[in-house]
Amino acid sequence: MATTTIKPAGRIVVETRGLKKTYFGKVATPVLHGIDITIRQGEFVAIIGQSGSGKSTLLNILGALDVPTEGQVLIDGVDIATLSEDGLAALRNRVVGFVFQFHYLLDELTCLENVLTPITIGKGEASTEETARAIGLLDRVGLGDQLPKHPDTMSGGQNQRCAIIRALANQPKLVLADEPTGNLDSRSGDEVFNIMREMNRENGVAFIMVTHDDRLAQEADRILMIEDGWCIRWTSPSTGENSSAG
Repeated sequence: MATTTIKPAGRIVVETRGLKKTYFGKVATPVLHGIDITIRQGEFVAIIGQSGSGKSTLLNILGALDVPTEGQVLIDGVDIATLSEDGLAALRNRVVGFVFQFHYLLDELTCLENVLTPITIGKGEASTEETARAIGLLDRVGLGDQLPKHPDTMSGGQNQRCAIIRALANQPKLVLADEPTGNLDSRSGDEVFNIMREMNRENGVAFIMVTHDDRLAQEADRILMIEDGWCIRWTSPSTGENSSAG
């Protein structure tokens, strides 16, 4: 199968060429089959498909959390196969932000300290300017009064908003979101999605979101349908254009 992608203007942030992934155990289990995709600066892409179709595996590889069995993955122009473990960690910290279904905030840290974690991991201490920027972003998403609070004293929606700002703390070029609204009620989920969309549009950060919520997927610039590890179809909701794999 081959996929024809719709390529909008903008700098390429992440690209795959013939991406394949197989997990080896007692039985070899192929998960992804020759995926070719290109995501550019400022895009908001939704990945949809049935459970077990390979969506989360693809997302992990796009974020350099996993490596392909075959093919190439280029993040910000760098082939991840050429990097050591330390190099991969540095690339993730510099280029990629992550938002998951469960916020994975650290209970021993405050809301603000959690947001600054990517910066402190990378350089040991956040600057006054970086801290001020984080506070401004938290205030922007309605968490200005939550800075000293810990995750276990905040609501699920507040924690997920905090996790989004944490993903943006290092001013990444790409944010990967794996079912970011899946653990929230519909109202909180809509709020979280709207925040991601606003940050995408205003800061030019590329977002790739795995979701089972077709309603939210329709708000993306492009939708990628994955089926049994194959890239089946690209859809552009705003134009109604489809590009199917044959």
